[in-house]
Parts: sequence; C-alpha cells; structure tokens
Amino acid sequence: MTPEELDMAVQRHCTSKLQDERLVQIRTLGFRGEALPSIGASARLSITSRTSESDTAWCIRVDGGVITPPQPSSGPVGTRIVVTDLFFATPARRKFLKSPRVENSHAESVMRRLALSAPHCAIRVTLDDKLLFDLPEQSPIARAATVLDTTPDTLIPLDEERGHIRLSGFACGPAKTRATGSGQFILVNHRPVTDPMLRTAIRVAYRPVIERGRFPVMALHLKVPLERLDVNVHPAKTELRFADEAEVKALVIGGLGRALGHGSSGGGGVHASFGIRPSRPSISYPPRPDIPVDAPVQASAPATLPFSAAAPSSRLSVPSSQYVERSGFAEQDVGFTPAARPPQPVPEQLDPSFPLGASVAQVFDTYIIAVAPDGDLVLVDQHAAHERLTHERLREQYASGALRSQALLLPEVIDLPRREAEALLVRAEDLSRLGMDLESFGPGSVLLRSVPALLGTKDVQGLLRDVADELANDPDLDASNTDSFSNRLDAILARMACHGSIRAGRRLKPEEMDALLRDMERTPRANTCSHGRPTWLKLTRSEIERLFGRIK
Repeated sequence: MTPEELDMAVQRHCTSKLQDERLVQIRTLGFRGEALPSIGASARLSITSRTSESDTAWCIRVDGGVITPPQPSSGPVGTRIVVTDLFFATPARRKFLKSPRVENSHAESVMRRLALSAPHCAIRVTLDDKLLFDLPEQSPIARAATVLDTTPDTLIPLDEERGHIRLSGFACGPAKTRATGSGQFILVNHRPVTDPMLRTAIRVAYRPVIERGRFPVMALHLKVPLERLDVNVHPAKTELRFADEAEVKALVIGGLGRALGHGSSGGGGVHASFGIRPSRPSISYPPRPDIPVDAPVQASAPATLPFSAAAPSSRLSVPSSQYVERSGFAEQDVGFTPAARPPQPVPEQLDPSFPLGASVAQVFDTYIIAVAPDGDLVLVDQHAAHERLTHERLREQYASGALRSQALLLPEVIDLPRREAEALLVRAEDLSRLGMDLESFGPGSVLLRSVPALLGTKDVQGLLRDVADELANDPDLDASNTDSFSNRLDAILARMACHGSIRAGRRLKPEEMDALLRDMERTPRANTCSHGRPTWLKLTRSEIERLFGRIK
C-alpha cells in the first residue's frame, strides 16, 4: 500500500473505499471495514507496507486509537501487520479473555483454516516460540492432508455440480471421526466459514455410516455465484445466507453420500480410510474398477440368504497342517478354520479385480483372514460385514417404493403448536408416502391414522412431535430427511439387518467366505457396519514387520 492507502486503512468506515465492486459481491478475503481501526483502538497496531514500484516501505502506527502518520521504513514488498498488547486500552475486554491455552487454540484454528483456503501460499505459524506448522506451497490434496492430519491416499475426492454451484474438496472415510466438529473445514468461495446449515448437511450425509455423537473429518469447498450469496449475515462472516439453501443442502448431502458409498469418485485410486488400526498400519478400501459409480445395490438375493456371489477362479490355499501341526495347538483351541484347498502360488495367482482378495481361513468362527492381490493381509468381521450387506438390501427395498403403512386401531389426536401443525399439514402428501396418514383436526391439532409398519405403534406421538418440530424450524427440509424419522427408520432397518445377518461364532465354508468378500466389493458403504464400526482391516507386510520390531 502507498502512504495514502495506509492512512485510509486505519480510518473508521473505510469500507467506503470499495469503489469498483458492490458490497453484495465481495471477492476478497480482506478485513472488514472496521477491523483495523477497531484493533488499533484497543491494542498497539503497526502496518508496514511496500509496493513493487516503491524504493522504500512505509509504516503507520496506531496506539489505543492515536494514529502516528506514515513514516519511511525498511521492509520487503508486501504488507506486514503486527498487533501487540491486545486490549491494553480496553481492560474491560481483556479480563474476559479465556485462558492462554484456549485463546491459542482459537488462533491456531483460524490459521489452519486460512492455510486450507490458500494452498498456493506458504504459511508458517509459531506460538510462544514454538513452531506449530511450516507449510510450503502445496497441491490442494497435499494441503488438505496436512491440515486434516492424514495422508493423501486416505482422502476421498469430491467434484460435483448442481446448477451454478460446485462442490469440491476431500473427505475422510467413515471411521476417521472426532468427538467434536473441529475436523470439519468448510470454504465458500475460498472463505473459511462455520455455517450451521452446511454442518447439518454434512451430518445428514454421514448419518448412515458413523456412530451417533461422532463427527466426520473433511475439507469441503463450495463455489457459489456471488449474486446468490450474502456474506454479511454474521460480523465475522462465518455464517452465510444462500439464495437457495435447499439446492446447496441437496448438493452437499448427495455429493458426500455418493462419495462415501463408493469410497472413491473414480479419480485415480484415492481410497477411503478407516483410521482404525492395531498399531499404525494404513487401512484402505480399494473400490472395484469394474463397478460403475452409480451402480445400484444388489438386492436380488433375499436378506435371509448369506451370500450370492461366486468364488473367484484363481485361489490362495494353505493346507491345515501348515498352521495346526506346526503351532502345537489343536484346531478347536484356537478357533482356527483353515480353508481346505490344495496350495497354489501367491500372490500372483490372485485375481486383481477382487481387491479384498481370497479367503485363507476363519479365526474364532468370527473373523475371515484373506490375502489381497498385492499380498497384504485382510481381516474381515463376518457379522459386521454381512450386517451392512443386509442393511443396504433393506434400504434398497424401502427406496424402491412407498413404505407400507400400518393403520392405527384408534386414530390419535395430537395437539401441537399452530406453527408445527401447519408444517405437518403442508407436507401431508409427503408424509403419506412415508406411511404416516394425517389430517387437520381443528386449530393446532392433527389426526394421525397410520404409521410406517416398520416403526410400529410405540410412541407415535413422540415421533410426530419431533418430525413437526424439525419441519417447522427448517421449511425446506423434506419429511424423509428429518432426524427424528430417519433415525427411527434407520434404527429399525439396522436392527432387522442385525437379526438377519450371519452371527459371530458361525463356521463358514470357503465358498461362503469368498462370496461374502465379493458382495462387500459390490456394495456401497461396505466399509462400516450399521453401527459405524469397521467391517474389515488391512495390514501390509511392512506394518506387520513393524509390529514385530523387525523394522522401525
């Protein structure tokens, strides 16, 4: 900045300097108009700046609101802003600061969000002479992996469009979660935000695959036309107002759902990761290359049948004596069931189109041991895996048509606040397709005649009240996407899947183990069971050797 621009920057109401763009189309990430003078009024502020055409830099100081005119100074091309002695001029504000640890955490969080928004910029952050991170100029996926504390090969890429809105970024698999939402980074037109509507969309998208109370980890970037976005809703511009919130929400929910369902968007082998490991092995789910992204769930096999796929033609087998006789244990003592097949060379003989490989044995009548085409070891929880397969088949049956309803013996009259009753009646047709038939029964009351058969008749009033509350608070929300209905329905489907799945402790035949692996490779969301737990783990040779101390 020039000396004249430096002087303008610390003047109040300096938003008026925006002459070449409208305030409703903010294209920069600069300070709000009052930020610099407000900082200068409560702290000691110095700004040193030099243009590329100038031979010298200029420095302006503001101490407690007192401005010292710009003076020549030394400095490189660019601008450096230094704030010291925060709130010395406003001690009432200073005493309400949190502990140094909490304030430091807030500052670090801000810097990480800025680092994510500008991967083309190098950024270095120190705190009390301690280096927090020093990032060079990076590619978007490398910067996202660094900020999210993971590796690039564990990230699921997103790149989808809906109208003039584009969603891109990277998400972690369903088992890499946190206890809070601190691992969710959201950018809108390169601006870091913490918008509650976007967080709700993320929660809805991840709801089928993670445990309740856990938060997914991701870095999302939305690009929205400036005229369809208002960034001046919140003083810190962390919350936004979209011209069509329903459109944005549908894009986020749909994009994340499709990415999670297939582990990859087909963009070159970036796999989903569980992040659950005995030591520090990487755990990845390689998608089947021959399955299209929009392939439906295979629902042809009845849920009561364990498997339907055929075993691969090329196999890996180890005779039982290789394990049982050499170990010195009886087979029933260790619960080990080797696959009884003649030995064949491995891993070259394995079909590379089957990423979960070929089964070798069953341990404790619960876990399947398999060898992947790349020679890595795969462990599968047979009950958790088949529970997910059954759950997806039930979902497919539900999505294929209207949900069957169960008429109440005596229709129930439910009194609600007028606003919530009207929200239900407006969506009466949608609710009917979900199995809930209702009609008006006077001001603030509805008459409920039927409920979804899967949910039964227990606490139907509580269910309808919860649905009404959510619909009243979010007019654009579809009835089938409310937490109350979805959680209840999903819980029923999960319980049915659990009871209809093969149990831990059941001894499987080699063909059944192979068929389970093949079904997992074809089924979306097969990485986790209905309760959000992983269905399989993968260990590489180096990771096994590290566990045994062979390598460091």
